[in-house]
Amino acid sequence: MSFDIAITLVILAGMFALLLLTKINPAAIFVGALTMTITFRLSPLEQSLKGFSNPGVLTIGSLFIVAAGMYSTGAITILADKLIGYPRTLLKAQIKILAPMAVGSAFLNNTPLVAMAIPVIKDLSRTCRIPLTRLLIPLSYASILGGTCTLIGTATNLVINGLLNDVLTSGRTDLPPMRAISMFDPALIGVPITIIGIGFIMLTSKWLLPASRDNSSQVKSSRLFRTVFVISKKCGLIGKSVEEAGFTGADDFTLFAIIRADLTMVEVGRSTILESGDRLRFSAESGAISRIWLIDGLEPGHVLQKTDTLRHTHNLVEMAVAQRSRAIGKTIGDLKRAENSAYGLNLVAVSRDGKPTPTKLEDTKVEAGDVLVAEVNESFFYEVTVDEDYTISKKLTDAKLQRTDRALYAILITLSMIVVVSAGFMSMLNAALLAGGAMLLTGCLNIRDAGKSVDFSTLIVIASAIGLESAVSNSGLSTVISDGLMTFGGGNLMMALTMVFIGCILMDTFVTNVASAVFMFPIALQMASSFQVSFMPFVMTVLVGASCSFISPIGYQTNLMVYGPGGYKFSDFIVLGVPLTIVVGVVAILLMPILFPF
Repeated sequence: MSFDIAITLVILAGMFALLLLTKINPAAIFVGALTMTITFRLSPLEQSLKGFSNPGVLTIGSLFIVAAGMYSTGAITILADKLIGYPRTLLKAQIKILAPMAVGSAFLNNTPLVAMAIPVIKDLSRTCRIPLTRLLIPLSYASILGGTCTLIGTATNLVINGLLNDVLTSGRTDLPPMRAISMFDPALIGVPITIIGIGFIMLTSKWLLPASRDNSSQVKSSRLFRTVFVISKKCGLIGKSVEEAGFTGADDFTLFAIIRADLTMVEVGRSTILESGDRLRFSAESGAISRIWLIDGLEPGHVLQKTDTLRHTHNLVEMAVAQRSRAIGKTIGDLKRAENSAYGLNLVAVSRDGKPTPTKLEDTKVEAGDVLVAEVNESFFYEVTVDEDYTISKKLTDAKLQRTDRALYAILITLSMIVVVSAGFMSMLNAALLAGGAMLLTGCLNIRDAGKSVDFSTLIVIASAIGLESAVSNSGLSTVISDGLMTFGGGNLMMALTMVFIGCILMDTFVTNVASAVFMFPIALQMASSFQVSFMPFVMTVLVGASCSFISPIGYQTNLMVYGPGGYKFSDFIVLGVPLTIVVGVVAILLMPILFPF
């Protein structure tokens, strides 16, 4: 064994150990490992740093912005409401959640999609009384499966395509037959494994995943508020029943009164139809108030001071009435901000001594120590520091009201990006950059939120992993591993594909999917060269194997994202992930030579 191979193995072993045994930021670990390969000159400097200019990495960053534009305009929420609704059984919920998630993940990076879906699924679980534990892992797995269906579905696909393009333009003469991956090449294998995989999840998750589990991170609020919202003329709830709107069955809020626009009170029942101008009175915890406030078309019931600022720029805050407040002794119905007020304040809810106020909000007299929930503009956060009326407690939610008047623009921009790439008019990077720019120019997203939407830590990990791949190739380690796998496979092509898939799964499980892709890519290339057969079945096996990381929460970003909110144990991923991996692997290996001949 040469010195270069030995030192590469030491660096990789140290990196894997740090990832598994410590809580150090993965980005720092990958950059450190890349630095060591540069220090020992295991590959040329330009190859070690190629990940930071790799089109796949830049594309992923651009897609984060596109997905953020879809979220900030409410396009994702609108689609989710139309497709999911409020199912009452686990099977119906999974059908309505998993299929749309898989389709969406085929065309938008699944990481931001899952991030946007988690709060929606948590609300649905609470409202429909369906175990969250049987929804979030399936959500992650469906997004992973759907991502295998197109070139842009996952970061893994884009990284593999970038590596393949680097090889195709390298001018090497020892390459096996190969070509670039088109937009829908992955669909040939991705669609069958997605359909079979989701079917397997729906058939088995009821028995393989726990029914419920206490989540210590979810602390139930001890303070209840009385709150009023008004249904605007453009609200999507108009014409829906109380049950269809999701206002029944929740354990953190109760809709106890509906006042029509003509001031008549109607009985609150599951089948009561909501109308424009209805005033909805709730008893709710602060977390529930946040969720209700984010429903498009619902507005605070008491406008204390109108502002010229747009609602999507406003925030929701919890604050206490100060001892010297000028509001003390006044009823909320009579309480108005001065016309020359520097900030706007719309009252949403009131709590006194941890309980809802006993009288209607408009008849409630303000007392010192009352806790208010209010919708405020940005000026409030400066003015409240010199104002003696209120003491701010906290923002109730980091989410923003969505600018739904731009939802159609966001959808058209995203569809246009997909069409031009599918038709071959431009590269994925070019289309994603243009789509991101269009999101900014049309007001679907502002520049600050665009910057926040990009997960730079993930991009650094991917770019560093690509640089480490060059060390694996140039040191000769990929050849050694390839020869070992071929020996173990007995020179059989199907066994060789199986070994590539197993290698990807093992690395997925213990490290990350991106690392699996970049490390197995040169090994698969070497194996195809040794057999002198087409590289396509091998590269597509890497694409499937590196993407289908179901066994470990650390193997895929979306698994980590649902780990905490679902209150899962590591074993929950193993119990469902191992059989799912076997099913997907068997289907993929059997179909691969048929769909992508050697």
